[in-house]
Amino acid sequence: MDVCTLHRGSAPLLISLPHDGSEIPGPLAARMTPRARRAPDTDWNISRLYAFAHDLGASMLAPRFSRYVIDLNRSSDDVSLYPGQNTTGLCPVVQFSGEPVYVPGQEPDAEEIAARVETYWRPYHDALNDELARLRTAHDRVLLWEGHSIRGECPFLFEGRLPDLNLGTASGASCGHERQSRIEAALQAQNDYGWVVNGRFKGGYITRHYGDPANGIDAVQLEISQRIYMDEDSFEYDAARAASVQRAIRALIVAGLGCY
Repeated sequence: MDVCTLHRGSAPLLISLPHDGSEIPGPLAARMTPRARRAPDTDWNISRLYAFAHDLGASMLAPRFSRYVIDLNRSSDDVSLYPGQNTTGLCPVVQFSGEPVYVPGQEPDAEEIAARVETYWRPYHDALNDELARLRTAHDRVLLWEGHSIRGECPFLFEGRLPDLNLGTASGASCGHERQSRIEAALQAQNDYGWVVNGRFKGGYITRHYGDPANGIDAVQLEISQRIYMDEDSFEYDAARAASVQRAIRALIVAGLGCY
């Protein structure tokens, strides 16, 4: 069973979209609440938004299945990324709204979670690791770009209204200073979108685990408020608004790549 799709490029750039998938296997969906079956916490349309990156020579990795099956941006041992704050786990049992994912008594047990790790989580991370190794062999430095999106307001997860563009580098640990400075300069150069660096979203497991500036791998996460490129309730893509967002993201990526 194919659980993810990898497009191999030639540039020192790998774009990982771990929450792009929305498929939920039928037997699993039958255990979920009606709202959860819609997979509302998907990073909707994110692969479409990043389609331009193929022209930059990027490699791109995207999953088939929903984060409700397994969250690929969590560690396989499910250690919390944000201790003390509301969050969702490796095999989420609550939605971003705080509502349950499963009907009572149908939550996965430890054995089922372990099986999902082997079936869904490990193939994605094997592909990610192998592609980074391939690119690192061809280039002195590689940029791992984590593409994410989320509703602009999720009271269960964070207070207030999320900025349009949220750049995370694990507070500088996952990305070299020079590369991060170039991306921040590109953020400052545009006036269309509000932004923050290492705010509520500092980067998830992939950014923190694979970012290794000392060994030539810089990792950043860009969390985008979905309101700037789609309808948050219907999940419908807004091509006109998305085109403007694509130009902004492209400028950030190009700045991050620099001359290679």
